[in-house]
Amino acid sequence: MGAAPRTVEGHEHRSGEEQIPRRRFLAWLSGVGLVGSALAGVFSTFVFMKPRATYGQPNRFRIGRPEEFPPGARIAIDPKRVCIVREGNKVAAISTTCTHLGCIVAPSATGFQCPCHGSQFDVDGNVTGGPAPKALSWFQVTLTPSGELEVDKDNEIQTGTYLSV
Repeated sequence: MGAAPRTVEGHEHRSGEEQIPRRRFLAWLSGVGLVGSALAGVFSTFVFMKPRATYGQPNRFRIGRPEEFPPGARIAIDPKRVCIVREGNKVAAISTTCTHLGCIVAPSATGFQCPCHGSQFDVDGNVTGGPAPKALSWFQVTLTPSGELEVDKDNEIQTGTYLSV
């Protein structure tokens, strides 16, 4: 048999502060946890939705002096995905990204050839065969004050437009 707890009349067991019952404390703690989790979820959703800046290769770059490209040259610059074409005293930059699925096309005797799915383009980048839906893009070429050629891939120009050098 257990002994009944003793209580002394008129004597309360308080140490100056009011004690919070255990249930109320656990309920408060659970509420704080739920609210904290909800706030963390909302915050992470907004962070996820904020666009991230991805810095790739610049779309405007220098390729060298005009003298480095002899007349009749068709030089592919694979890291930049352009082909520099020089005809006489005119220079142009043609995209080497296939318009079908983005493979890098290679210059060939008849124009450009896609090694992935067989698309074929003429010397101006117009589609002559294969699954490519449109012609290769031409990019603006300018001459900088220092005398170098600069290609701007953000500025597509009409097919057949050359820079006179």
